[in-house]
Order: sequence, then C-alpha cells, then structure tokens
Amino acid sequence: MDTYGLSLNDSARTLVMGVVNVTPDSFSDGGRLTSVAAVAHALKLLEDGADILDIGGESTRPGAAPVSVEEELARVMPVIEGVRQRTDAAISIDTMKPEVARASFAAGANIWNDVNALRADGALAVAAELCGPVILMHMAGEPRTMQENPYYDDVVAEVIGFLNARAEAALAAGIARADLFADPGIGFGKTLAHNLALMRALPRIESETGLPVVFGASRKRFVYAIDEAGKEAGDRIGGSLAAALYAANAGVRAVRVHDVRETVQALRVWAAIKAP
Repeated sequence: MDTYGLSLNDSARTLVMGVVNVTPDSFSDGGRLTSVAAVAHALKLLEDGADILDIGGESTRPGAAPVSVEEELARVMPVIEGVRQRTDAAISIDTMKPEVARASFAAGANIWNDVNALRADGALAVAAELCGPVILMHMAGEPRTMQENPYYDDVVAEVIGFLNARAEAALAAGIARADLFADPGIGFGKTLAHNLALMRALPRIESETGLPVVFGASRKRFVYAIDEAGKEAGDRIGGSLAAALYAANAGVRAVRVHDVRETVQALRVWAAIKAP
C-alpha cells in the first residue's frame, strides 16, 4: 500500500523507521522531548534519512505502567499534527489503543505499529476501518511484567505461531494481507538467548508467516548483556548498528532505530559493498 509516496511492499532496500518518543519514561530518551521538541526531532530524523517516523506516547520498556487514552492522545496528537503540517513523510503511530490509532490516522498518521498485535478490544475492527499498514508484534505478557522470567519451549516456533494466529485474526476481520507486517518483538518478554535465536531466524520468520518483517533492536538491553560497556542506552549504538545490518542482510523490510543518521550511513556502505 502506498503511504504518502512510500511503498512499504515494493521497496528494493531496507527502510529506516526513526523513533520519536513522547513519553516521560522511555528507556532511551524518556522525558527529553516536549511536543515542540519532538516535532523538531522528527524533522531532523527525516533530514538524516528516515523513511518513516514512528511516534509513540506510551512507554513499552520493561516494567512500564500503562497510561490512559486521554494522556496518550495529549502526548502524540500535537506531534503528529505538527509533523504532518510540515511534511508528507510516512508517519507510524506506536500504540496499543485503537482509539489512539483512529485519532492519529485522522491527524495524518498512516501506519499502525501495535506491540500488542491488535489484541485490544476493538483493535481488529478499527484496523480494518483505517485500511492502512499494520505491524503485528509479538510480546509475552505486558510491558509491566514481560521480563519476569520469560520462558519458551521453542521461542522461534512459538513466536511464528503467535504471528500467524494474529495474521489470521486480522484477515478474518477484513484487513488486507498486503497491509500486514510481522515484528518478532526483540526484548519484549525475551532473554538474551531468545533474542539471539529470533535474530538468527529472521528469514524463517518471514518465510513461515508470509509477512514482511519489521525489526526493532535499537539500543535495547541485549546489547548490554553482550557488552558491559553498553550499560546506558546511549552506549549501545555500535551494537544497534550491528543488529540492523544483520537484519538487513536477512531481508527485513524495515529497521526501527533511534540513531537514524548512523544507521542510514551503515546501510548505504553495506549496500555499496554488496553491489556488483
């Protein structure tokens, strides 16, 4: 589906989603961006090469508490409206709430990035009504509890099974298959071993779900689990770039990142090396 001139289904390269967090408690940049600053930050990400802006108003870091619909709307609506007034770039709304998705689309968003995979009451119907791309992500439990001893018999098979079930529910609700994208949910109810297994299985996830994959590993704690120098989120850029390049090589459709300029440069160099 074309999204303000951007085709998510026909891109010949890995797209870059730039993260715009408008939350007081995001693990990476919580509390840093007011509405005005968030609009400026979003425009800068576009200058840096982002193809899509992913705007979110509710933290989904481990241990995060939910916020009300009203609070989330108060955070994201001024940003979506401010960005849309200045650019026709693709905007993704990162929300679990169908009410927020509907209002965001009315304000100019055109992709729904749902870490809850349309499991909220009314989410499937709203997604069908909006007729836009939807990213279905796997999450074990909820943000507040997801990292409390996550366990799988076979994490890859179970994540694929979950994504297939959610895709079937979406299709049954009238959502077009061409509008569905899968995200294995790196860091969402997974140990380091689980995360690494899912990264290694990215081609299998795409093959067995039949859906293009969106990949988000930027600045996540698994980097610190591998390299103790990455204790703070801002110290995980190198690991984030490594993960993004690995995912691009595995054929994902898009990578969701905080460090857009660095990621775009890394992808361009990688593509140039690969080119004949």
